[in-house]
Amino acid sequence: MIRSNISVIVPAKDEDESIPELIQWIVRVMDSAGLSYEILMIDDGSSDNTWGEIVKANNLNPRVKGIRFNRNFGKSAALHTGFKAATGDVVITMDADLQDSPDEIPHLYKMITEENFDLVSGWKKKRHDPISKTVPSKFFNYVTRRMSGIKLHDFNCGLKAYRSVVVKNISVYGEMHRYIPVIAKWAGFSRIGEKVVEHRERKYGVTKFGWERFIKGFLDLLSIMFMGKFRRNPMHFFGTLGIVSFLVGFVFTAKIFYDKIDSLFISRIPLKRDITDQPIFYLALVTLVIGVQLFLTGYLAEMVAMQSLSKRDYLVIEKVGLQDLIQLESTPMAANS
Repeated sequence: MIRSNISVIVPAKDEDESIPELIQWIVRVMDSAGLSYEILMIDDGSSDNTWGEIVKANNLNPRVKGIRFNRNFGKSAALHTGFKAATGDVVITMDADLQDSPDEIPHLYKMITEENFDLVSGWKKKRHDPISKTVPSKFFNYVTRRMSGIKLHDFNCGLKAYRSVVVKNISVYGEMHRYIPVIAKWAGFSRIGEKVVEHRERKYGVTKFGWERFIKGFLDLLSIMFMGKFRRNPMHFFGTLGIVSFLVGFVFTAKIFYDKIDSLFISRIPLKRDITDQPIFYLALVTLVIGVQLFLTGYLAEMVAMQSLSKRDYLVIEKVGLQDLIQLESTPMAANS
């Protein structure tokens, strides 16, 4: 397999108008910089002529390659599949809507190869997006900075550069593409940089952003933070909660026994109600049971963590220019997700 300096991965969903112009722009930049390259176009279940434009581009330039999903799986799925297929020493990701400028690629490439970054994220300092998109983005960026400790202004910028070893050792799914820097940090790739990049107004089509992504993105952030801290030692999380719950139950139980002993041998004042009629009895019972359950959950989670992470593949129905790529097999998750 012949390696390239750069693999450019472009997820595309209903972007047939912008693809020819984008590919020509990328090719012009690469040729001017004297870089060897491949362009991986991922058709994420488009309903327009996106795949036809990718095939046409491949016929004109074999360095343009394409992968087509049988339906829309989302941007994370497209990036995950592109990462598996990429052969470049440096991987560049960008959106297909012409809002990311390919002119940024040579500088991003140098930041990886010469400044020794593992990952460089673009920062759309001046944005040309509606407020319905910028406000949620600012909120997520703020929360992610505080929770992850990564000082980036724009986690969700589609224009990013990666050292090849980074993308080959991370898994992206759900809405987690916006948190790739966090995933990379938890995987041990901590040299993360940022570059102010040009952001252009959308030229064709409409934005694919929806409010449902706001909720899914927040849940994925919680998942990433939990998995990053406790994926290899889930007993640290569940066991701690189990100990706290068990100790609370033990205190309640001790109080029950003390009251019973006091009524029989010390004050000899009969209890007003039987032990089983007192709320503290049920609190003790519930907290003790929950403590045991949390311990069992932690034990089972430890057993699961010892197994290899399951592969996440997506159903690819067509490829072009990628005959040497290992066949991507569908899994039950891909078929049913």
